Amino acid sequence: MNLERRRQTLALLVSLLVHALLLSLTFGGQGLGLPGFGLPWQARRAEAPALRVVLVPAQAAAPAALQPLQEAPDVQVPAAMARPLTAATIPPLPTPAAPVAAVAATPAPAALRSEPPTETSPPPAPKPAVIALARPDDAAWVVPAAPAPSAPIPDLNPNPDSALQEARERAAELARLDRARQEAREQAAQQDAARQDAARREAERQDAARQSAARQEAVRQDAAREEAARAELAQAEAARLEAQRQEAARQAAARQEKSRQDAARQESARAEAERLDNERQQAARQAAARQDAARQDAARQEAARNEAATKLADARAADIQAAAESREAKLRAIGRQLNEEADRRDAAAAAAAAAARQSPSTLPATSSSARRGRLFGRTDANAELVLYAEAWSRKIQLNMGFDMVREAAKQPHSDPLVTVAIRSDGSVESVSFVRSSGVPAIDEAIRRIVLSQANYPAFQPALAREYDVVEIRRTWHFDMAIRLY
Repeated sequence: MNLERRRQTLALLVSLLVHALLLSLTFGGQGLGLPGFGLPWQARRAEAPALRVVLVPAQAAAPAALQPLQEAPDVQVPAAMARPLTAATIPPLPTPAAPVAAVAATPAPAALRSEPPTETSPPPAPKPAVIALARPDDAAWVVPAAPAPSAPIPDLNPNPDSALQEARERAAELARLDRARQEAREQAAQQDAARQDAARREAERQDAARQSAARQEAVRQDAAREEAARAELAQAEAARLEAQRQEAARQAAARQEKSRQDAARQESARAEAERLDNERQQAARQAAARQDAARQDAARQEAARNEAATKLADARAADIQAAAESREAKLRAIGRQLNEEADRRDAAAAAAAAAARQSPSTLPATSSSARRGRLFGRTDANAELVLYAEAWSRKIQLNMGFDMVREAAKQPHSDPLVTVAIRSDGSVESVSFVRSSGVPAIDEAIRRIVLSQANYPAFQPALAREYDVVEIRRTWHFDMAIRLY
């Protein structure tokens, strides 16, 4: 990890720590009320409801719940007992710490004991509907206070056997009612099961009907797709047959057109053959006439040639004699000129030798006795001369001499023909124009270009043994550069 990444990571960690501290900041805490930090493990996420115990005084009419059973011959079933007992209707069981509440909720078996009645018994009080009480919403249980010890409970029923019998009958009636309610519940459950079975069967029937309809729809769609595919295939087959028919019609029309064109060509060929035959016959007749005329002309010409030959032979004999005399005179003149040239060459050689002895590095500027090589084209028997001329042309073309003639070349002109004479040491002897460009500025620029590129390469030893001066003739052309042809 480089330094930049390490700085970014440290900055991110510091930022997360600062934000966590800001989020955990609390105000109005315990103690002096100063701000503090509320850590997550200090807060209680789930709390059990607080258990509240309320002590109430004992009811004075509690013994009234122990009235003899014969005083209430009619059994009144509370409304809560008329419906099935569920967890919602059963009151919470008392805790072991409240046994008195259980005694007050249900009649104690001690009420069935027979004790002598006393005249000091209080009037009967109504029975508390403990089962019908609604379950409190809060989790607090009210535990009544323990009753104070009282006198023994007297037996209010003088006949314990009849009371026991009546209690048994009432228990049997209650059991019968329970069985009736159980049977009713069973019948309701059977009816509910029957309804559920019927609903399930109806749902299965509807599902089967939907599946059958879906299968029929799928079969119908498959049939429709197959019908559409068959129709498409039939349409494609019909289109293919129609295309074949049209192609056959086109081919038949093409064959008819071709036969018609062949017939027309044959007819034109026949007409052309007849015309050519007529022309050939006419040409034969004309050729025969021309041959007759030619024979006649040849005869006349033969006669004229014979006559001219005779005259020409006479004239040729005279010319031969005159030519011989003239050749003899020319040979004598050439001999005299050669003798004079040899004398001058010897004198020039002697002068050059004397000058060379005086200054060996200086060559004569010009001399008629200098050996000259001339290259007026691009080919010559001397390969060294051709190579030197090409090297000289490349130097002219590749250097920046075009800037000297750029403005002048914009004027209307013709391509000049220039002869440049170069000595064996590479110096320029002369620049002469065989054909001018017609613009003096261009001619002057060419002369400056040639002189500005001097000195040129010295002659190679093979070329220097044969020539002292080389004359190179080239045609100069200007477009975007200098072209030598």
